[in-house]
Amino acid sequence: MYTGSIDTLIKAIKKKNNPTVAGLDPKLDFIPEYYVNEAFERHGRTLKGAAEAIWQFNKRLIDELYDVVPAVKPQSAYYEMYGFEGVRVLEQTISYAKERGLYVIADVKRNDIGTTADAYARAYIGETDLGNGINVKAFDADSATVNAYLGSDGIKPFLSKDKSIFVLVKTSNPSSGELQDKILEDGTVYEHIAGLVKEWGIDYIGKNKYSNVGAVVGATYPKQLETLREMMPNTYFLVPGYGAQGGTAKDVAKAFNKDGLGAIINASRSIMCAYQKDKCAPEDFAKAARAEAIRMRDEIVSYIK
Repeated sequence: MYTGSIDTLIKAIKKKNNPTVAGLDPKLDFIPEYYVNEAFERHGRTLKGAAEAIWQFNKRLIDELYDVVPAVKPQSAYYEMYGFEGVRVLEQTISYAKERGLYVIADVKRNDIGTTADAYARAYIGETDLGNGINVKAFDADSATVNAYLGSDGIKPFLSKDKSIFVLVKTSNPSSGELQDKILEDGTVYEHIAGLVKEWGIDYIGKNKYSNVGAVVGATYPKQLETLREMMPNTYFLVPGYGAQGGTAKDVAKAFNKDGLGAIINASRSIMCAYQKDKCAPEDFAKAARAEAIRMRDEIVSYIK
C-alpha cells in the first residue's frame, strides 16, 4: 500500500475536524494600511517594501489560523508580481507555515514538457541537485497544483516526489466551460481529464483509500462537482470558489464522500479580508480572519455530518 502526502493532509483534517484550507493570496489592497505604510517607511515605496508588508500580514494570519485550519494555500502569482522580493516572501511563508504544523499547498498550476516539468516539480515539492551528492529543498511545499494540458509527460515528474498534487479538472472561473465543457467521444473534456487523473493515481493510493493525485474542482459548478465525485471515489478534491466566488456550504457538501472525507475547501478573500467585511479595527484583521475560518469550518461540517 502506498503511503504518502495525502495521508498527512487527511490526518491534519481529522485532528482539527476541519476540511478547509486558507488561501494566502495577498494584495496590498487586502492589507491594513498601517502595515503597508510602516513597510514603505522602512524600505521606501519599492517591491521590497510591498513584500515586507505581505510577509508581516501572512505571519499574523498564520499565527491566528494554525490551530484552526489544517492547511494553507499560497497562490504564487500574488508573490511573483512583486518580483524576487515577493518570491522570497513566498518561500518564507511556506517555511513558517510548516513550522506552525500546517500542510502547505503551493498553488502554482505548473506544467511543461517532461524535463521542464521535472524542474518545476523539484522546485516546489522536490529537491534541487547542487552536485557532489548535495540536494536541497527550494520551496518544500507539501503539495502543488498542476495543469494537465500537456498530458502524462508533464504529470509524471510530479508523481516521483512523494508529495501530493492537485490536477486542474473543472475550475471555478466563469469561462472554464469554453474548453472544459467541450464534448468529446467519451464525454466532456473535464470528464476525460478526470479519467486521466484516476489512471495517474492508481499506484498512489494511501492507507485512507485516497490517492496522492488529487483534483481541483470548483464549488461554483455543484452539478459537475457531484458528477465528478461519483466518477472519482478515491480522488481527493481541492475545491476553490467557496465564499467570495459564490460557492456555498450546500454546494461544497457534494464534494465529500460518505466517510466525510474526500475534499478540502478553499477560501481566500473571505478569510483574509474578513476584517473589512465585518468593519473591525484594522489591527484586529487576524482575529477577524480566525473568526471567519471558524465560522466556515462549522458551516461546512454541519452539511457533511
